[in-house]
This record gives sequence, C-alpha cells and structure tokens, in this order.
Amino acid sequence: MTSVSPIPEGFTTLTPYLTCADAASAIEFYVRAFGATELVRIPTEDGRVMHATLKIGNAMLMLTDEMPEWGTLGPNALGGSPVGIHMYTDDVDAAFEKAVAAGCEVIMPLDNTFWGERFSMVQDPYGHKWSLSMCIAEVSEAEMIEASKQVDLNGEGTPDAD
Repeated sequence: MTSVSPIPEGFTTLTPYLTCADAASAIEFYVRAFGATELVRIPTEDGRVMHATLKIGNAMLMLTDEMPEWGTLGPNALGGSPVGIHMYTDDVDAAFEKAVAAGCEVIMPLDNTFWGERFSMVQDPYGHKWSLSMCIAEVSEAEMIEASKQVDLNGEGTPDAD
C-alpha cells in the first residue's frame, strides 16, 4: 500500500478558493495581472469551470465559476467581499503596475507604510481585493502599535511611514 500525503505536493495548509463570474476569463486575467500559471481546469458539462488550480509565485490558488444552483456566488453578485488576498512580491512596484495595466482598480495607491512594507491594494474585475506588498524595513510590534495611533480611520489612503 502506498502512502498518500494528506496535503498535496506544492500546497500549504491554507489555500484561497475564489468564486468568480466567468472563471475562464478570470484565469486569463490572473495570468496577465499576477503572472499565474494554470495547473488544472475541470469543466462542467455546460462549459463552466467546476474547479481550477493556479500557481502564483510559490502559492496555490483555486477557483470556480459561480454556481447559483449550489449557492456559490462571487463578490460582484454579493455586493462585495470581506476577504482579501495578500501577495508578497520581490518587486511590488512592478507587480502593482502589471495589475493596474491588466485592469485592476486601485483601492489604495502604492506607498511606504508605518508597518515596514511598501503596500497597495487593488480590486480585480471579479470583485476580489488583492493587497500587493514587499517588506522594506523591520518594525517591531511596539513601534507598529505606537505608529497606528496616528492613523486617521476616517481618512483615505495608506498611512505613511513618516
């Protein structure tokens, strides 16, 4: 009897699983915007995407088409999503420009933050929010807590590192 790993090779304990209206076009978009590689696509008999697995950097991402008959709807159908995807990259400026050029809407412009990251947030055409980030400084938890007291929660944008 062969041993099967409970976690598939290449996966970690948590893997985002997105629901998108028109998952096939979402896959093409994620290839353009985030450099995704499509690994698996399982179609339904009516041509929708029942399941797909993509790889972005060293992380896996799964997605499916909306399946209203199963109660599965994407953020655009639901009026938004409280869940975001945080993506670390070696060159956040290039990642941000690529995502925006592909069609992402800028939610938070790229900026250096008090928590030691160069950070931005974009929303893809399917309603999913992506924070794009890279570490630029080591900041202690105590320093972050102190700096967070200066954040204007009623303001706009990302708090500066200054």
